[in-house]
Amino acid sequence: MTQPLRYAINVTLDGCCSHEEGLPPDEESMAFWTDELRRSDTLLYGRVTYELMQGAWRRPASGEWPDWMDASEVAFSEVMDPMRKLVASATLDEVDWNAELLDGDVVDAVRRLKERPGRGISVGGVRLPAALAAAGLIDEYTFVVHPLVAGRGPRLLDGVDLTLELIERREFGSGATVQRYRHPIA
Repeated sequence: MTQPLRYAINVTLDGCCSHEEGLPPDEESMAFWTDELRRSDTLLYGRVTYELMQGAWRRPASGEWPDWMDASEVAFSEVMDPMRKLVASATLDEVDWNAELLDGDVVDAVRRLKERPGRGISVGGVRLPAALAAAGLIDEYTFVVHPLVAGRGPRLLDGVDLTLELIERREFGSGATVQRYRHPIA
């Protein structure tokens, strides 16, 4: 039995996935994302997403979370910070923050990872998930769809042709909706 590879991301109505587009996080959405992290024991990122997440959610050297973080953001950080992280990058020579670089072809590396025991692998970002989706490796997709049109930015799974099966849908008080899909087994 393989461990699941799950892709989860915030997206606007027009399919934009920029971290700068969307509704500001609130207690409800942060609790959701914290629970999403708990479903996996490994995080998989490309260089851009790894650096973005590290800059925002890594525990500072002082050990104290910044004053700008509310309790829901601290809870998220406390789950993410110690998690194992894998980074697919051709430009980084080394990583830290409980991370290691993937060796070789990313699609082959992820195939091997899925064969190992574990609760699951959570992949984030835009380009890396598109490559893994095109290879048929992602088992579950979770999109938090924000009720706005960004009009610019990286697009969700651009160039990938998929038919997915809806397995969950729910609404946040903000008007964002969670849409969870699985890749149908042939």
